[in-house]
Amino acid sequence: MSTSGKLTLITGPSGVGKGTLVNKLLKRHPKIWLSVSATTRSPRQGEQEGIQYFFHSRDRFDALVASGGLLEWAEFAGNCYGTPRKPVEERLAEGRPVLLEIELEGARQVRRSFPEGFQIFLAPPSFEELERRIRGRGTDSEEAIQRRLLRAQDELKAQAEFDAVVVNDNLDSALQQFERYMGIISRDFN
Repeated sequence: MSTSGKLTLITGPSGVGKGTLVNKLLKRHPKIWLSVSATTRSPRQGEQEGIQYFFHSRDRFDALVASGGLLEWAEFAGNCYGTPRKPVEERLAEGRPVLLEIELEGARQVRRSFPEGFQIFLAPPSFEELERRIRGRGTDSEEAIQRRLLRAQDELKAQAEFDAVVVNDNLDSALQQFERYMGIISRDFN
């Protein structure tokens, strides 16, 4: 693995396999630090401060926004979520590679607030395959599926904004491409 810290961001539509790809990457390369988001929502049972999220009051979160302490942030369903700048910068200064797994709008904000980061868009092999994956989860209502698919159409149009596009048609192949873009040196891609 490279010894210099580098910020890499991955985004893509719901159902494309970001979480699966990131989990496999982190198992193979434990030195990569996956950024922990801040939120104003209350911790759920079993969640720990600094592990799943940094839990903040709305006032504290607003102060981070006002001071430039977040690389990106958004509000969903009355709660705020964002990527704290300080822990990212600390890990980069230590020489650790940093990975952000965030949504499209957050990626656009990071591009403005941290332009030296490398941004990867994870795309499905086809829109039909993406729909198959979303339906295959069996966790969403038809209404929720349609919302995800509409959003995915808009997200897919944004691919050209990114430094690289990785098509997730084969997990191992996508992982190899992802590793190359992150600058990971590995002789064993099995």
